[in-house]
Amino acid sequence: MELLTIVWNVKPQIIEIGDFQLRWYGLLFASAFLVGNYLMGKMFKHEGVPAIWLDKILIYVLIGTVLGARFGHVFFYDWPYYSQNPGEILMVWKGGLASHGAAIGIILALWAFSKRVSHRSILWALDRVVIVVASAAVFIRIGNLMNSEIIGIPTDVPWAFVFERVDMLPRHPVQLYEALSYLLLFLLLNFLYWKKDAGKKSGLLFGLFLSILFSLRIVLENYKNSQGGFESSLGDTLSTGQWLSIPFVLIGFYFIWRSMRSTDHGSRSAKQ
Repeated sequence: MELLTIVWNVKPQIIEIGDFQLRWYGLLFASAFLVGNYLMGKMFKHEGVPAIWLDKILIYVLIGTVLGARFGHVFFYDWPYYSQNPGEILMVWKGGLASHGAAIGIILALWAFSKRVSHRSILWALDRVVIVVASAAVFIRIGNLMNSEIIGIPTDVPWAFVFERVDMLPRHPVQLYEALSYLLLFLLLNFLYWKKDAGKKSGLLFGLFLSILFSLRIVLENYKNSQGGFESSLGDTLSTGQWLSIPFVLIGFYFIWRSMRSTDHGSRSAKQ
């Protein structure tokens, strides 16, 4: 019986004119921030916060995302190479971004935003930004698909992709698994914010985002080709992405528990 597969040979470039290239990944990355701008603007308008905060928070998040993702890749996944080639550390256009690093970068950026701009708890910003980040993650993983990168392990499932730009093996389209998972996470967080007033429960949306997204990462890493990193030094029981995801899941559970605990205390005080 012949294996049914989807042959994938999409060029990463949409347009090439001389040295100029418009790439799918760049277009999708930019689209993620445009959608994020719309979503954040809608939330800010709903809550009546100063309009000037919108441009500032997006700048902070953009810088935190790019620098965090880049340094995450450099230090978590390929430090032996970059330690010998430090001049390439900031060459983002050569590829190499890590979502765990992006998460750390965004948290640090929002800490700075909260101190310098909003003068509110960092959790106020995090509870709203994670909705935007969940939507952006969908675009990023589709961008990875267009680049034929972060590929899955070989498989015989009928929906396997053959990434011709990599090899001729049928593989799990793990980029699509992640994109779909993050879309469902975005819909859940968006629903909880708009329909259940979850934004008023400090840390709840942030905790749900961390615990769900990185739990998904732990599961889906089983279907990915190894991306290197420090996994071999820890016995190959888990991938680098799985090891890095565990602390985020635990932190997420803590903030869920914290938000529920404060809600319970608030309800008791109201009754008294």
